[in-house]
Amino acid sequence: MTAAGTSTRLDLERTFVIRAVIEAARVTLAVRRDLDPLDAAWKADSSPVTVADLAAQALVSIALTEVLPGDGLMGEEDSRPLAESAGLAEAVLARVRAHRPDTTPDTLTAALDRCDDPGGPGRRWWTLDPVDGTKGFLRNEQYAVAMALVEDGEVVLAAMACPNLPLEGVPGGVGSDLRVGCLFVAERGEGARMLPLATAGAAAANMAGSPISAAAQASSAAARYAESIESEHSDQSESARIARTLGITTQPLRLDSQTKYAVVARGDAAIYLRLPRGAYRENVWDHAAGSLLVTEAGGRVSDVEGMALDFTTGSRLTANRGIVATAASIHDDVLAAVRSSLAG
Repeated sequence: MTAAGTSTRLDLERTFVIRAVIEAARVTLAVRRDLDPLDAAWKADSSPVTVADLAAQALVSIALTEVLPGDGLMGEEDSRPLAESAGLAEAVLARVRAHRPDTTPDTLTAALDRCDDPGGPGRRWWTLDPVDGTKGFLRNEQYAVAMALVEDGEVVLAAMACPNLPLEGVPGGVGSDLRVGCLFVAERGEGARMLPLATAGAAAANMAGSPISAAAQASSAAARYAESIESEHSDQSESARIARTLGITTQPLRLDSQTKYAVVARGDAAIYLRLPRGAYRENVWDHAAGSLLVTEAGGRVSDVEGMALDFTTGSRLTANRGIVATAASIHDDVLAAVRSSLAG
């Protein structure tokens, strides 16, 4: 055990993921400070990708190759946007070279394209969303850099940076002092902690910082729920019906990205709903880190059928429908309301 009381089994991995996520978060902040309209492009699925997404993923990929070369990486991005825009390619290369001066266009492309691990059971791999909530990033609101280690289908370690999340209180705006910007770390069986992102470093590797816990709720009616800002990500009307069924009268906390998991994990909200949309199945990188964070903070995470999230099915959670993340004390009640509402 380390001085902070954490298991020594994942010491190397813990140190790596914290440093990688901090470096990735720093490059996103640098891009955001002087964001140019040409720093963003649109992918085939009509979602945005920016210099920050690509530079952050490339830096993590390079670091993983150096520290844990045998581990796979499943990342959201690849090199295709670079091939489609010379200007975007130049901007990404410049951002990466600010951290890795010897990076060439070829090594940049290779770093992005090694992030295609298929996942699956019986193996060990990392999942990464370099800028989860890119629309929130573009609005200078909430986004996250989220990375998790999956061993034989189980998420065992996660680090998540939320650069615009206040250290205390619910997000109501973006400040400029050290009270804004959080780093969350969770390890299976070891709990979850939060540190100021601006001062996080070596101490984080030993799980220093403040332990966090999902707030116990006497009743569902007293709970606040979090949901996506983007209505296409989850049915907000359905969420409102579920809230009425539970007797919730407070307005939802609407946030981009896995920051919603973070606010549940530290007790700012007690419910996060992501309701099913037709045949759509969730991306692994959108939920791996956040789900471990809530679980290790004492909350519960399942799909809308009450099933545990299954991380053995590749890049999508094909065995699950939707997400229900809550304080443990109200999970069954929330799940019953969700099932009743979805059943019509």
